[in-house]
Amino acid sequence: MTNQLPEAERAVAMLAQLEEAGYARAEPSILQPAAIFLETSGEELRGRLFLTSDASGEELCLRPEYTIPLCKDWLANQAGNTHPAAPAQFSYLGPVFRARTDAAGEFVQAGLESFGRTDLSAADAEILALSLSSAALAGAGELDVTFGDAALFSALLRALGLSAPWQRRILRGHMRGQKLEAIVAGLGAGRTDHSGVLAALEGVDKKGARALVEDLLSIAGISSVGGRSASEIADRFLEQSSLRATGAFAPEKRAVLESFLAISGDPDTAFAQMKSLAAKAGLDLDTPFADFSARLGFFSAHGLDLRKLRFEAGFVRNLDYYTGFMFEARHRKAAKPIIGGGRYDNLIARLNGGKAVPAVGAAIWMGRIAEINQ
Repeated sequence: MTNQLPEAERAVAMLAQLEEAGYARAEPSILQPAAIFLETSGEELRGRLFLTSDASGEELCLRPEYTIPLCKDWLANQAGNTHPAAPAQFSYLGPVFRARTDAAGEFVQAGLESFGRTDLSAADAEILALSLSSAALAGAGELDVTFGDAALFSALLRALGLSAPWQRRILRGHMRGQKLEAIVAGLGAGRTDHSGVLAALEGVDKKGARALVEDLLSIAGISSVGGRSASEIADRFLEQSSLRATGAFAPEKRAVLESFLAISGDPDTAFAQMKSLAAKAGLDLDTPFADFSARLGFFSAHGLDLRKLRFEAGFVRNLDYYTGFMFEARHRKAAKPIIGGGRYDNLIARLNGGKAVPAVGAAIWMGRIAEINQ
């Protein structure tokens, strides 16, 4: 049995399978520029970085995960290339570092990443299937999979005709695990009264708003708040000003959102419920529904039993760069996921001057596999 092999041998078998599948072994530097994580990884990770600096004063951090370093290295290799980048696939296994209150700050992570594939649904399914079989080789056994679809939720917000500020606010709150009620109510309830600043920003363009907020922070001797720059804070104030001007969205639209987010179950049943909801609300979601259906087909082609998968329309992960399919796989004996991953096309755009590249991947927590085998 695979799970009876020594831990090191199981890891070797897992890496061999990934390389045989076309995922070349990669090992980015342990020391990374901190700015890239502060700007792109989301608030949950920002506060857990181990920070230091080099002789020039540049702020560095110990590698907190592999996805962003691999993206950065791959983009650096594409520099100066005038042709579209060829798809590339990588696997990894090594230490990552995050400040944690319940465990050691250094732990081992394995995984796989795929950049540049345009057959998105097929790539999504391959990442899920390969990560599950790799974790099984490492000793994880059979895992329970839950997945969601950030792209489908974004398409729903657009189809409902919500204003751009409301779309951004709902998406941001949703990806942080906030309930819709809290997102909508949180615009003013229980918060510091910024009405004076918001009134001053009404009708002001972003450049003017940014300058005003930066001046206010400078007077107060503040360069950043909660890891956000003055520019980011200005954008948030401007968004709140826009929301005040447009007001709340219609109750019937909120009801559709609430019904959508409550959908969960096996993928086929959940899909039927989503199509029924869209038809009753008169929403055009044909394109994201076609993508969803195609992904399910590729799941089956990889031998995954759809009846054993669970789709949750309200499912989110704790990183805010996911833009489409995202998933977690759990073991009944583990409190936390063994595998987590998904599609993050816009992450590369943020690292690449706005030019998006299709990207999907998954991380496997080796320590959690070791724990369930103790």
